Amino acid sequence: MAVVAAPRPLLGIALLAFVSAAWGSAFPLMKDLIVRMPVADLLAERYGIAAVVLVALRPSSLRGLSESTWLVGILLGLLFGVGQTVQAVSLHDLPSSVSGFTVGSYVVITPVLGLVLLGARTSARIWAAVALATVAMTVFTLLKGVEGDISRPALVATLVSAVLYAAHTLVLGNSAEARRHAYAVTVIQLGAIAVMTGVLAVPDGLTLPATPGDWALLGHLSIVACALGFLARSWGQVHVPPVPAAVILSTQPLWVTVLAVALYGESLTPSVFLGGGLIALAMLLVVLPRGLFSSVRRGRGPVPPRRPSG
Repeated sequence: MAVVAAPRPLLGIALLAFVSAAWGSAFPLMKDLIVRMPVADLLAERYGIAAVVLVALRPSSLRGLSESTWLVGILLGLLFGVGQTVQAVSLHDLPSSVSGFTVGSYVVITPVLGLVLLGARTSARIWAAVALATVAMTVFTLLKGVEGDISRPALVATLVSAVLYAAHTLVLGNSAEARRHAYAVTVIQLGAIAVMTGVLAVPDGLTLPATPGDWALLGHLSIVACALGFLARSWGQVHVPPVPAAVILSTQPLWVTVLAVALYGESLTPSVFLGGGLIALAMLLVVLPRGLFSSVRRGRGPVPPRRPSG
C-alpha cells in the first residue's frame, strides 16, 4: 500500500508552477494543430502517447489497485477529457483570448463549487488571491483586445469546460486514492481520456501528423504537457489544497506571454507588467505562511521559532 507523505507546500508549488508553464505552452500549439487535424484524433493521440510513456516508465504501476482507485482515475479522466474536448472544439469559434479567459475562470468556480458541493470554506486571504488572479487573467487576455467574432454557444460550452476543470481540481485534491496512488491515478485518467476521444476518432479513421514539425508539436503536447504535466499536477496537489492549486495553475497566461516574448519577439506592454505583478501578488498570498498575516494584523513582525529548552 502506498503511503501519503507529509505535505511539502514548496514542493507542491514548484510542481504546479511547472504544470502551469507546460500547459501554457500547450495552448498555442493546440490552436495551431487543430487547424490541420481533427480535434478527437489529436486528443486521442496526445493522451494515448502520454499514457503509454508513463506505463513504459513504471510497468508495475497499475498492478494490485483497488476498484475505488480505478473509479477515481476514470472519473478524473472523464471530467478533464470532456472539458478538454469541449474547449478544443469551441476554439474553432472563439478568439484565443476569450477562450483563455473563460477557461481560466475555473479559478473562481473552484472555491464556489467546493463550498456548494463539499461545504469547504476558503479563507479571506485565498479569496483575495483568487480575485487578483482573475484580474490578472483579464489583463493578459481581454485587455489585449478581442480579435474576431464571439460565438455565444462556443462561449457557453467553454464555460462548461471551466466548471468541469474546477470539479477535476476538487476531486483530485480531496480524493484519498488520488493522493495515495498519484502515479497510477495519473496513468488511468490519461488512458480514460485517450479511450474516450479515441471512440470519437476511430469511426472516421485516425489522422496522424503530416509533417515532422507537427510530430514535434504532438511530442511536446504528449510528453511535456500531458505525461509530465499531469504527473506533476497529481503530485503537486498532494501538497497543495485545491483552491490555492487553482490559483497557481491560473498563471498559464503569464507563461504564454513569456513564451511569446522569448520565442516570437512580442513586445513587453504595460498590460504584461500589470498582469505579471498581479499574478505575483496572488502567488505571494498563496505561498506565504498563514501566521505571517495574523502577526502583521496584530502589529507585530513574524513570530520567531522557539528555541528548544535545555
